[in-house]
Amino acid sequence: MDVQHKKELQQRRQRFMQRIGAGSIAILSSGPTHVRNRDVEYPFRVDSDFYYLTGFSEPESIAVLCPGRARGEFLLFCRERKPKEEMWSGERVGPDGARDIFGADQAFPMGDTDKILPRLMKNRTRVIHAMGRYPAFDQKIIGWTKATGARSRKSIGPPSEFVTFDQLLHDMRLLKSPYEIDLIREAAAISNRAHRQAMEVCRPGIMEYHIQAELTHQFIQSGSHFPAYPPIVASGRNARILHYTRNDKMLEDGDLLLIDAGAEYQYYASDITRTFPVNGTFTPAQRDIYQLVLAAQDAAIAKARPGNNWEDLHKAAVRVITEGLVDLGLLKGRVEKLIKKKKYKKFFMHYTGHWLGLDVHDVGKYSVDRRWRTLEPGMVITIEPGIYIRDGRKKIPTKWWDIGVRIEDNILITKSDPDVLTRALPRTIDDIEALVGQGAA
Repeated sequence: MDVQHKKELQQRRQRFMQRIGAGSIAILSSGPTHVRNRDVEYPFRVDSDFYYLTGFSEPESIAVLCPGRARGEFLLFCRERKPKEEMWSGERVGPDGARDIFGADQAFPMGDTDKILPRLMKNRTRVIHAMGRYPAFDQKIIGWTKATGARSRKSIGPPSEFVTFDQLLHDMRLLKSPYEIDLIREAAAISNRAHRQAMEVCRPGIMEYHIQAELTHQFIQSGSHFPAYPPIVASGRNARILHYTRNDKMLEDGDLLLIDAGAEYQYYASDITRTFPVNGTFTPAQRDIYQLVLAAQDAAIAKARPGNNWEDLHKAAVRVITEGLVDLGLLKGRVEKLIKKKKYKKFFMHYTGHWLGLDVHDVGKYSVDRRWRTLEPGMVITIEPGIYIRDGRKKIPTKWWDIGVRIEDNILITKSDPDVLTRALPRTIDDIEALVGQGAA
């Protein structure tokens, strides 16, 4: 672990403990492993909240934060070093490494939790815990609380209040540090290269999963061990399915290909969508829809400034899309009335963006006290308007059928102009047509 990351983790823990206050104890799990089938497990991915405060990424681990504790405020429970087991599943950090590398004040084997946790909870009035996230861990918390009551004098007793730490911690995670922004930039750069490669090799006759393989190859080759989410490689009518992941259709001449894929780099996500013609040339109808979505995205990006809020971005995209759909004859009526009645949702049914960070749909409330949250420097968001037109729709000319277009970029909110972290990847029609198929064998 580098010095900068270690120092930042320490600062995060101090800020979090100031938020939860004296008399509280925060208990976090790194998350369980999951069986895929029989004795095959899914690759483990550490809980994002746990990682944000510890930098520790092993399964079967617990972090405890005790503000004001004289013998140390940060404790880690982790797996012991066991050479025979490590031969099968890899080396472990162990309690000594948890102290020396990750800065824990004290570290213990996981087997000591039932003995030590009730003692740590004994003089605490509040337990801060992600209730409901891991049901089996919830039961552990309940058991330690009961054990605290059994061992304590009646005048002290067990903790009397249980608080979820979502808002306490997630508001911190909303504002990214320069260190975090650098990691998100790298995730975006890796994703840019992967999308560019996918565009270059695209041609009619190959399969969606061939494109997925190109994306995955570029991710891994660039140091991203996993995608931030299952890649969407949706050609033709599949592009109308927002979370399509089968990726098993042949790319056909005349179809559009929508790719929604992002790399995860050192646990930080990117999230990019591009839509382009399989054969390298947009049809007139495809061109009209694409240009409309691009204009909507530009309008929303222009609103991504401090002082504006999420609804400002969404309204900007909605207005451009509604006006454009009227101009194309896909909606009929007055624009204001159509927006008020949300008629655009027949074609644009999702929101314009979301937070981005350790989770691809990152944590943090979008509204506070029933008011849309104001954007601040250090927030990272996506902006991703789209238009999706099903076939067989009455009063919709067939030239529009099965067109699905989404364009998504990652935006850093700064003190002035928005910083488009994914700007290097082509978006304009001319740039896309110049690139698609250039690397096809």
